[in-house]
Amino acid sequence: MSKLVTIYGGSGFVGRYIARRMAKNGWRVRVACRRPNHAGFVRTYGTVGQVEPILCNIRDEASVRQALVGADAVINCVGILTENGKNKFAAVQAEGAGRVAQLAAAEGVETFVQISAIGADADSDSAYARTKAQGEAAVLDAFPNAVILRPSIVFGPEDEFFNRFASMSRLGPILPVVGADTKFQPVHVDDVARAAEMAALGQAAPGIYELGGPDVDTFRELMENMLGEIRRRRLIVNQPFWLARLIAGGFDLLETLTLGLFHNSVLTRDQVRNLSRDNVVSEGARGFADLGITPISMEAVLPDYLWRYRPSGQYAAVKESAQNLRS
Repeated sequence: MSKLVTIYGGSGFVGRYIARRMAKNGWRVRVACRRPNHAGFVRTYGTVGQVEPILCNIRDEASVRQALVGADAVINCVGILTENGKNKFAAVQAEGAGRVAQLAAAEGVETFVQISAIGADADSDSAYARTKAQGEAAVLDAFPNAVILRPSIVFGPEDEFFNRFASMSRLGPILPVVGADTKFQPVHVDDVARAAEMAALGQAAPGIYELGGPDVDTFRELMENMLGEIRRRRLIVNQPFWLARLIAGGFDLLETLTLGLFHNSVLTRDQVRNLSRDNVVSEGARGFADLGITPISMEAVLPDYLWRYRPSGQYAAVKESAQNLRS
């Protein structure tokens, strides 16, 4: 019988690419997620019955344990960008990761892969970065031979970065950003999935890997590249950090006053803290080169999904070509 991998958060942005790769490798894939009824698309990644979504909440020990039964490998992709309701950074990224690792070790799972993030730091003033580091520590405590992957900003068709700002650019002539000079090293989602696949297959040495793409750009440069792809001219306005903190504090307060009826997915104070720090691979850190992976560039991928934000959408290339015709 083929081996079984349980992927927590396997229907999410990164998780679905990992699920697809593991299925192509012949593994049975169990996708543990909160809304399996919305994750039916993962079944198409393999043959009938090879990939199955199941109900699991990483905050619930019983459901986490049930998802582990019979698994040979576990990959934890669960993470949040903003807190919402009971899904707090500590509950999901620290306690949740530790719960999965401890129960996996008790179940006798052979291989464990944790998807973390560049910037994970136990001493950080950012709850996001701090709980990512706490989650890593909890995983390594239960699985000393675990592989931890720390990607920079992940891009791809379903990303929440380029898609978000490309959508914002359609609303007016100004595109506001926070931390225009902060550096990022965007990494393609399938490159992260390939690294996770190698780790699950035992083809990567245990330890921490920081994953960044071939290009390092400032936030402003990334926005300029994005605007070029969608054929729009916008004024990129950098918001000072003091102003960003005030704006984010207002949105956070509004969420508190409405008892969560308004969810602050616009800008939080914690995000402002993260935007003040470069998000690039550390000097001397293990990365794609140690895995034998050559990461793909943004220029090779962004046109494939950002075209829908162009004024003429899918017909932009046709119109541009027509302009070169001479009557």
